[in-house]
Amino acid sequence: MKNLYIFFAIIILLTPLGLLAPGGAWAEWGTDEIKKMVGYVPAGMERLSDIHKAILQDYGIPGFDQSFLQQAIGYIFSAVVGIAVILIVFAILKMVMGKPSEKNE
Repeated sequence: MKNLYIFFAIIILLTPLGLLAPGGAWAEWGTDEIKKMVGYVPAGMERLSDIHKAILQDYGIPGFDQSFLQQAIGYIFSAVVGIAVILIVFAILKMVMGKPSEKNE
């Protein structure tokens, strides 16, 4: 389990590397970017684009994105929140499902 936490810590600390790449992340385009790339916005995307709003828009903390350091902190915070949510979901699943029973050999 300790190795898993070390892995998570490394991944969390590496998340700001995405800030160094030009442009946006692959396949995380908004309707405006899609329109620029293909010339139109698919009807389903247009219709559903306002239904979901990200809690941490652009992996950052709203109003705390003026410098590279602030953006990096936002990325790290977003990674911590994401990993925490995943760990909580799996902990709940483990409690609900219980331990696997022994297989008959």
